[in-house]
Order: sequence, then structure tokens, then C-alpha cells
Amino acid sequence: MKIILYQPDIAQNLGAVMRLAACFDIGLDIIEPCGFPLTAKSLRRTAMDYGSPESLIRHSSWESFKAQRPLDITKRSRLVLFTTKAATPLNEFTFKSDDYLFFGRESAGVPNQVHNYVDERVIIPLAASARSFNLASSASIGLWEALRQTRFARHQGKNE
Repeated sequence: MKIILYQPDIAQNLGAVMRLAACFDIGLDIIEPCGFPLTAKSLRRTAMDYGSPESLIRHSSWESFKAQRPLDITKRSRLVLFTTKAATPLNEFTFKSDDYLFFGRESAGVPNQVHNYVDERVIIPLAASARSFNLASSASIGLWEALRQTRFARHQGKNE
């Protein structure tokens, strides 16, 4: 399992997701360009000592990411996009341990070509008056549920 961020706009959100990924030992990919310089200085306050730009897997563009995606169709990881558009509610979705949790830009989500490329779409249910969660909050909620269903489910009952 890994988290993929599509062209993040806010350095502090990327720093928080870097910390999240480090705390759960999850890979993190960034599809550039970012809305800020991707440097250690831009991330220092939120990522703290949980990672550096050098520890990220960076893709220079959407096309670059697609070219590097595993080509074995029979066993490729699913791209699961978290979106506010036509998606399965998080509480009704079943994750797999090799899913890639995919999150769009804070300001605009992902373009239609990306939306149409992904394998699955998930929405985190919100109050009717709300638009969306912050990127780092969405990644935290999504990753926790995916891990609860996959990694943590294997350990249930061992201490009972």
C-alpha cells in the first residue's frame, strides 16, 4: 500500500502526509509539479524529522507516473482515487493490501483524464453543508480505513 499525491498545492499538507506515511511505514509518491518548491526548507516545519524530499518517490508529470506504473495487469495495484465526484462511500469500499491511495490537488482535485484513468473512486462521507476535508485529513482517514481492513485485520484476536 502507498499514498500518491497529485500535484499538491500546500507544503504543510505534504509535510503532514509525509509524517503520516512514515508513522505507518507506507510509501509516498508525488506527481509534480507542486504548488511550492519541493525542498527540505518548505517541508521542515510539518514533516519534522519524519522525512525529506529526497525520501519521496517523485514523478515529474502524470505521464511519467503512468509510464512507471507496474505493467503486469494480472497483479497490478489498484489506483483508488479519493474524490468528491461520483464515488463509492468509504464505509462501503473494500481495500486490498496493495492498493495505491490517490489524492488530488487541494485546489482542484484531479483533471478528467486522471479521474477516468484510476481503477476505483472513493468518497469520504461529509455533512451536506461541507465541501471537502483538508488533504492531510483525507489521507489520514483513508489510510486508516485501508489499514484497518488489511494490515490491522490480520492481528485481530491475537491478544484476546
